[in-house]
Amino acid sequence: MVLPALAAAVLIAGCGKTAPTQFSGGGPARKLAPVAAEGAVSLTTRNTSRLGGESTAVDAAAVARAVYPGVTADTRPRAVVLVDDHDWAAALAAAVLASAPLSAPILYSDGASLPPVSQASLEAMHPTGASTLGGAQVINLGTSAALPAGLSGRAVAVGEPAVSAASIARLLISADGGAQPHAVIVVAANAPRALLMPAAGLAAESGAPILFVTATRVPVATAGLLSSLGRPSIFVVGAAAVGERTLAALGQYGPVRRVTDGGSEGSEPVANAIAVARYTDGTFGWGVKEPGHGLVFANLARPLDAPAAALLSATGNYGPLLLLERNDQIPPALLSYLKDIQPGYTFAPQFLPVRGVYNHGWLIGDERAMTSVTQAEIDSLLEISPRRQSSEEPSVAPAE
Repeated sequence: MVLPALAAAVLIAGCGKTAPTQFSGGGPARKLAPVAAEGAVSLTTRNTSRLGGESTAVDAAAVARAVYPGVTADTRPRAVVLVDDHDWAAALAAAVLASAPLSAPILYSDGASLPPVSQASLEAMHPTGASTLGGAQVINLGTSAALPAGLSGRAVAVGEPAVSAASIARLLISADGGAQPHAVIVVAANAPRALLMPAAGLAAESGAPILFVTATRVPVATAGLLSSLGRPSIFVVGAAAVGERTLAALGQYGPVRRVTDGGSEGSEPVANAIAVARYTDGTFGWGVKEPGHGLVFANLARPLDAPAAALLSATGNYGPLLLLERNDQIPPALLSYLKDIQPGYTFAPQFLPVRGVYNHGWLIGDERAMTSVTQAEIDSLLEISPRRQSSEEPSVAPAE
């Protein structure tokens, strides 16, 4: 259903991973302002919620307002990241700022211009300011767009991908009071963007900065950052695009692990996203191999939706990013994966669905990203369903 404005959604509670909220308990409530954008959409089903509209700026604003409606002090972000939508590398690397301690949403500028939907969202959320960053309310990444009156910004140096990513990683360390991450995510700067999209959600969930290399070398900026971290674990997303020479060179900075599934090098975007969702190594990684999770769906033709949606990987029901190649079809690999993790309950009186686990999907973008029919099909694949138990199977109730 196409609407002239998309009302900010209320964040759906998920797997219990978020920290307890300290409620202010009183005081006047602020009016919930809509995310106004021509062509925005709103379609919610049993198990899915759609956020976004006709552009990545609208998509980012919708995600930001779903998490931060801004009606109380506790529903305002400490800081908002504002990034030029022409700078893919900076946007991707900025996804880690959605992790603790900043939990910052991303909004997009159009070069030096601030789209109305981004300005309205900044004004509505009105960030409280990050004390560890000198009270900055807006983190500017490669944009000179004018901020709404009353908001203070902090500029971060950007340049070629490795420089931008290293600067963002250092900002994250400053925001966390100097605490250094124990893991980083490495990707090839020249890899297809669709192959790198899942790294955004993984960085947001784990707090591991995204760093850039090329197929032939480790750039100076990346090497300097890695050296300063004291041999962190290095997780490579899209290893096929990185190359063996660079993988070997990375080994001098810390143990290197390829984020793969069953030995696949992750050279195909849809399968690569599923591999990232399944991957786990100790405490690192999603490890989504069973029902009971949040999931985020985006179209690989809109790569900037990945950083925009990264906040949904770091709050609420914490979902990995999954990809569609077309707006009107679920890829076979994704269809198979969703069936593997579809919730179910034993068809017996003593095992009720209320004791089961549930999946929820966030869909990013309008009908050009995913049609309403595709949304309905995804909804059905996420729905908990009864399953008859054979006489040979043990009687085991589903986990709560």
